[in-house]
Amino acid sequence: MVRLQKYLAEAGVASRRASEQLIRAGRVAVNGETLTELGAKIDPAHSSVTVDGQPIRSRRKMYIALNKPPGLVCSRNDELGRPTIYELLPREWRMLHSVGRLDFNSEGLIFLTNDGELTLRLTHPRYGVHKKYVALIEGKVEEEMLRKFGRGVWFQGERFKTEKARVISASASQSIVELELAEGKYREVRRLFESQGRAVKRLQRVQIGKIKLGELRPGKWRALTEPEIKSLLG
Repeated sequence: MVRLQKYLAEAGVASRRASEQLIRAGRVAVNGETLTELGAKIDPAHSSVTVDGQPIRSRRKMYIALNKPPGLVCSRNDELGRPTIYELLPREWRMLHSVGRLDFNSEGLIFLTNDGELTLRLTHPRYGVHKKYVALIEGKVEEEMLRKFGRGVWFQGERFKTEKARVISASASQSIVELELAEGKYREVRRLFESQGRAVKRLQRVQIGKIKLGELRPGKWRALTEPEIKSLLG
């Protein structure tokens, strides 16, 4: 027996939290009966589950690591007609969803999956999964700026904070900085530097949890190994 919201997340319908919202909204039925209370358990082998009247079946879980090039969006469809990361995948895998986002101009490691539980663990702040970035910054970045990031800065009504940060190289014209973050807020690295009047010229995510981008070339993907998946699911 498993909780209904966990079943929906594992079937790739949505994250567990979003699945709870579907249940509360009366959009989920089990054996023809609409359930709106959380906590219900089902037997996946014998229960018939529908969302908005459509049957839900457990899927083979898939976990893909992709090296996103700049100039692509992470949405399945873009209202501006820009190319998407889904164009890099086999057509039969386009039902996967990205775990978090990298903005249009950013590049590097991103996961795609149909496992809502993994998505929750990597995107919800309470799990604090670290993500490492390498950024090319306009102008010279001083250590004091990075110490300020470690203490936390307020910008545009939000607080941004790094777990770790170090200068890899610096000159009067530009600096290369490595940063580790745990919250995953929208455009977090770019907004950190914007708060100090600095522009990010290039941004690459190089690690999520224990999994590194490594030698994966831009635009290419690979399946995560079983040990890698276990390390992410904790």
